[in-house]
Amino acid sequence: MNSKASNPANAEIVGSKILIIGIVASGKTTLAQNLAKQLGIPWYELDSIVHHLTPAGRSKRTAAEQMEVIREIDAKGTWIFEGTDRDSYQSLYAIADKIIFLDPPLWKRKIRIMTRFVKQKLGIERCHYKPDLSMLRRMYIWTSEFEQNREHFESKLQRYDEKVIRLRDTKDILLLR
Repeated sequence: MNSKASNPANAEIVGSKILIIGIVASGKTTLAQNLAKQLGIPWYELDSIVHHLTPAGRSKRTAAEQMEVIREIDAKGTWIFEGTDRDSYQSLYAIADKIIFLDPPLWKRKIRIMTRFVKQKLGIERCHYKPDLSMLRRMYIWTSEFEQNREHFESKLQRYDEKVIRLRDTKDILLLR
């Protein structure tokens, strides 16, 4: 990635279509909520598009159904999507005006995963899934798998280099303008 795209001090959040991407516990939801409030743009959790509530409970949409929901939202003109990288919504990279890649260090993400789990178990933080040991284990697995496949993800991002902003630390967010 070029240095301008990777340097938040040189980054401007312009445009009405923002994709915030990152692995578990990278800060996606917090940043999306803050930007949505600051910019007056609606935000959407991609997890809620993949898994939606039905009268029978939580259900996974097909890739085609996910894309239909994304197209409906895109037709409204402005949005912030936040989530992890999935094959089913790769078109978001192309249609986004800006792609914000949250990339905090692995050690920080691992601490955040455990902190989130404890808060969810205590009822301090809500979630759309059952916060049990199985889910905690999966979050650590997803984080490890991301690190193992980082090179593939980075090469995918490189195609959109001119609109990528990489944030490695919480204080980098303060540099966005």
